[in-house]
Amino acid sequence: MARTAASKSKTTDTPPDATDNGSAATATPANGAAVDILRRPAEVEYADELAALAAEDRNERPEGWNLSPRAVRTYILGGKAGGVEIRPKYLGNERVVEIAIATLATDRGLLLIGEPGTAKSWLSEHLAAAISGDSLLLVQGTAGTTEEQIRYSWNYALLLAEGPSPRALVASPVYRAMERGKLVRFEEITRCPSEVQDGLITLLSEKVMAVPELGFHLAARRGFNLIGTANTRDRGVNDMSAALKRRFNLVVLPVPADVETEVRIVSRRVAEIGSSLRLPAPPPAEEAVRKVVQIFQELRRGQTLDGKQKVKPPSGVLSAAEAISLLGNSMALAGHFGEGVVTDRDLAAGLHGVIIKEDARDGPIWVEYLENIMKKRGADWRELYLACKELA
Repeated sequence: MARTAASKSKTTDTPPDATDNGSAATATPANGAAVDILRRPAEVEYADELAALAAEDRNERPEGWNLSPRAVRTYILGGKAGGVEIRPKYLGNERVVEIAIATLATDRGLLLIGEPGTAKSWLSEHLAAAISGDSLLLVQGTAGTTEEQIRYSWNYALLLAEGPSPRALVASPVYRAMERGKLVRFEEITRCPSEVQDGLITLLSEKVMAVPELGFHLAARRGFNLIGTANTRDRGVNDMSAALKRRFNLVVLPVPADVETEVRIVSRRVAEIGSSLRLPAPPPAEEAVRKVVQIFQELRRGQTLDGKQKVKPPSGVLSAAEAISLLGNSMALAGHFGEGVVTDRDLAAGLHGVIIKEDARDGPIWVEYLENIMKKRGADWRELYLACKELA
């Protein structure tokens, strides 16, 4: 069987027609200008920053990496590259980011775990963009994810016409990542059935994928690795086996511990989303963001920030991601049906929906918080209290 230049080892005989089969990356214009798409991938959105970092990068790069680990760190946490300002993509514990980057330079996969809304997917996207220049090699884990979505499937029209052949093989994102020496992202691993999860064990330990129908093994090129994410709320859905966990280095992304950090995260992302979606109202004032973040933190903790009063926590996930979504919706509401700027009335509409999203029994908990906590906070909170009470 013919061999590609990238697969001349004794154990690998890769079909040439499988290369770049259905690549998502090639479907996106290099400069993002050919079509007015809703959300550009990180490697397109931040192409200028990545190019500036590559031009200034004098540190050693692991094989298959576009940037050195130090340059990847700068891209994620912010800094300068020559005269270009590198905007921070992740606001949080810097050591956690360094551990994640270092892991991807080894033969172990990286598993980002944490509460929903702790930027696991956001961080994995930017790590893939900086290291591989392609964040679109992605498997989304669900209850319906099959082993074919991890390995490969077949174009059945060609399969019936020709039998098993390189042309009939439909490569999965994992297959393409191994073939090209890139990172692949696997979102929500614990949502997948256990037998599908365990299909990753050989890939992560041996770095080889067997294709018995064509009689060859695909050996991963240098640069290949896998970034997985799993949220702690899904524990018990489909727990990962001990054998699979051993193939990963686990990195926990914490929930923002203080109000100031969460306010900065939320404010920055709301401004970016508002600009990207061209929402008709400006980003909310810092005071509005701070109120939403304070409410979320108090309900998450089960007590007020000063620790003087206990509150009942609702069943839902009141994460920074939910706060970002709430404020973005408030901007749309204010622009289309309000005063053109986000008011307490716009915030109240979002708060009610987020806090009582998962369980109707959270309604009384929200009313109790309004009457026992928010009502007693004085004039600055009165308008928000009245607007929330009207909906509740």
